[in-house]
Amino acid sequence: MADNAFDVIVVGGGGAGLMAAYSAARFGRSVLILEKSARIGGTTALSVGTVCATSTRLQRAAGIDDSPAEHFEDMAKFPGYIPERDNPELRKILVENVPETIEILADLGVTFMGPLPEPPHRKPRLHAIIPHSRGFIRHLERACRRLGVVILTGQQAERLIVEGGRIRGIKARTTDGRSEEKTYLAKRGVVLASGDFSSAPPDYKQRYMSGPLLQIGGINPSSTGDGQRMGEEVGASVVNGDLAWGPEIRFMPPSRPSLIAKLPTSRWFANLLLLAMRTLPKSVLRPFLLGFVTTFLAPSHRLFELGAILVNTKGERFCNEVDRPQDHIGLQPDQKAFIVFDDAVAEQFKAWPNFISTAPGVGYAFLPDYARSRPDIYSKSDTISGLAQKIGVSSDALERAIAEHNQKLPGDTAGERKPLAKGPFHALGPAKSWIVFSEGGLRIDCEFRVLDENKQPVPGLFAAGSAGQGGVLLEGHGHHLGWAFTSGRLAGRNAALASPV
Repeated sequence: MADNAFDVIVVGGGGAGLMAAYSAARFGRSVLILEKSARIGGTTALSVGTVCATSTRLQRAAGIDDSPAEHFEDMAKFPGYIPERDNPELRKILVENVPETIEILADLGVTFMGPLPEPPHRKPRLHAIIPHSRGFIRHLERACRRLGVVILTGQQAERLIVEGGRIRGIKARTTDGRSEEKTYLAKRGVVLASGDFSSAPPDYKQRYMSGPLLQIGGINPSSTGDGQRMGEEVGASVVNGDLAWGPEIRFMPPSRPSLIAKLPTSRWFANLLLLAMRTLPKSVLRPFLLGFVTTFLAPSHRLFELGAILVNTKGERFCNEVDRPQDHIGLQPDQKAFIVFDDAVAEQFKAWPNFISTAPGVGYAFLPDYARSRPDIYSKSDTISGLAQKIGVSSDALERAIAEHNQKLPGDTAGERKPLAKGPFHALGPAKSWIVFSEGGLRIDCEFRVLDENKQPVPGLFAAGSAGQGGVLLEGHGHHLGWAFTSGRLAGRNAALASPV
């Protein structure tokens, strides 16, 4: 076989792509992964790290009697579920196959805690990776390399090669500045696992999306819809392209990796950490765990309900904070904003029931936790002008924004937002609005083959993860990761078993 020819080519080095490559390589196939970024990981490496599954060893150890059929039913109970937009056949494939996916990940070295509850699931099903989501990538990469998978980074897949009505490979271009075009041939199939299109250029996004989603980027800047675009060029179509998780307000990440992100992902360390979580007093472990919560998750909108306002980087208030404020941040300078509040609001977020952030199975973060864990985004001053100086906005603009806000309030009556008048004054930010996921993926069949406009398989072309979501709705924590790994595993298997050319 030529140096640039492989049995299976996988586009994308995230969770779906790595699992697809590993699955194909287990059949003895030669496999190539093309990743356009300088580092593999994709959106999986940026995730909270939970996988939703039933009938696993963790459920059995906890004495939980659960089934894929119950999981299937509960996926339709999430708020906002739109059954006419769902693909129940793919949902059934997910719930029936994700238990095996969990077992494979565990065998490869991934350590999970749980299962953890999340309504409306009737039973605890969330399996959370220990210590962080990069562990998925490291264990899968190690497994792929053991099987001889070739992983090339800095390779931007540009278009599919079609010969005789069949996909025969990929044209790619290096992203190292030389912009050299390369050809890679696939003997059995190509798997598109390049993620969603939340960070695609506006001219592509506007084909499906509208409103604030056009101005707001994705959590992963590399999620530019490469797989969707290449699939469409050979006659495929995108399903549910107008749906997205977001916009969602999230704080800007720290300039340097957090302690959590630096932790080793080896099995022995993960098990040691899991033991510590089970045995150490919460007072000892809590500050460590909250480093995770305050780094990766979104602020609660309860802040706005109890009086906080949003100002942009000029110090100007720009929206009604209790009416989808996430839709407006993308129109502000640098698409950034600060959450500003007085000490009366601050006092309410120092203890339960009002928290700043939460993560399934990890805990709740209150204002003192942010002051300790994220001093880079928390500011406090006795005066409004002092707070303005600390967050780098105009003092006159911030004082005017707070004064105008206070004047517009209908009065100090129960249940209404109160004036921001009690010092000291506080700010959290900068924060941005992000699209966490765009739901639009290529239409696929139950064999993960990409379908053309006549709903016939495109020979030699498969898709997985967000690029191959196929219309299945993945509301709730743990379903996107569960789909990424499970669809990757099955798409890689089917590509490996496809007839060679």
